[in-house]
Amino acid sequence: MGSISARNGVLWFDFRYQDRRCRETSRLPDTPANRKRLEQAAKRIEAEITLGHFDYAKWFPDSNKVGIFTEMEIRRTAAQADTPVFEEFAEVWFAEKSIEWRRSYRGHVRRFLDAYHIPRFMGLPVATITKAQILALRASIANKSHSVNSAQKLSAVTVNQIMLPLRMVLSEAADRFEFQNPWSKIKMLKQQRPEVEPFSLEEVFAFLEVIRPDFHDYFVVRFFTGLRSSEIDALRWQNVDIEKKRIYVREALVKGHLERTKTDGSTRSVQINQLVCDALNRQWIISGHRSPGGLVFCNSKGEALDGPNVVKRVWHPALRYLKMRPRRPYQTRHTAATLWLAAGESPEWIARQLGHTTTQMLFKVYSRYVPNLTRNDGSAFEAVLAQQTGNITPPNKGPHGP
Repeated sequence: MGSISARNGVLWFDFRYQDRRCRETSRLPDTPANRKRLEQAAKRIEAEITLGHFDYAKWFPDSNKVGIFTEMEIRRTAAQADTPVFEEFAEVWFAEKSIEWRRSYRGHVRRFLDAYHIPRFMGLPVATITKAQILALRASIANKSHSVNSAQKLSAVTVNQIMLPLRMVLSEAADRFEFQNPWSKIKMLKQQRPEVEPFSLEEVFAFLEVIRPDFHDYFVVRFFTGLRSSEIDALRWQNVDIEKKRIYVREALVKGHLERTKTDGSTRSVQINQLVCDALNRQWIISGHRSPGGLVFCNSKGEALDGPNVVKRVWHPALRYLKMRPRRPYQTRHTAATLWLAAGESPEWIARQLGHTTTQMLFKVYSRYVPNLTRNDGSAFEAVLAQQTGNITPPNKGPHGP
């Protein structure tokens, strides 16, 4: 960031522009009032440079650097004009990258490009797109509503997801055609922590008591394995080993299609307890030979479950009946994590069960739901001291002792 310095009693601007250090005199004497005035001006200069609007000649018309930067700008503008227009390069980038992605993610990226980015930047050479244009697009997206009938704005998570393909396209273009990436100083919107509302063990068993019988074992598996919705709906008998008490998570069901799991860490072996084994044994009698694809949980035709329909007709009615707070079925995963933590299971083991590569997320998200896991009152150390009290000989009472 630019600064103000004094030389021979005169204030000077000191900042960087086009990777060069620039020092320009203000011709104003070094007084508190002038310093304050120039500090505000320095902030405006910094903002204009960041947004790509800075005009050196406007701020310092008598500077000998005006000609240098004018010539550089002419060459830069000519080079930018030679880069491909945004929609052409976006298509090249999508074709190159899409083979790396799951079907569902390809669909998301394609939709965001077609709905937001290509219409906004069509016809513009990629090197001419500015930070100001990017921020304007993001602001317009952030002010959109969820739907026609809803006044609720899009969340920071959704806005970041929409903007991510644009960042990747421009970053690749900047690297390939050697121009300054306009995304270089743009930060993602700050996202709120995901809402975590786990069930207590008593609530879990209360829920299982009232749930529809044909979904009882489905939710037993969900509550006590921590599988994601897409993972349990894609679970096939070939990936279940009841003798070894293992479920092998290899696939996910995304919009009706079986795909590889979300990340490499999500591909894992989940150790299951006897309650889950019993539920799977009962389910084998029902679906072991029903589904052509070998799905563990399926409808009467042997097809994959309709997730939204299960949520609407099975999950929420049970919560309403029990007068529990409405929450997403994903909370079954959070429930498994908090129950394991409360029981004293190894954090490393729990992280592997959930498909996390480290325990960092585990403590960050779940520790506040387990009172005995992280104490905040010093009671743990006090207990250690109490155990050692008998080994400490009290000092002789002094003249001022009791």
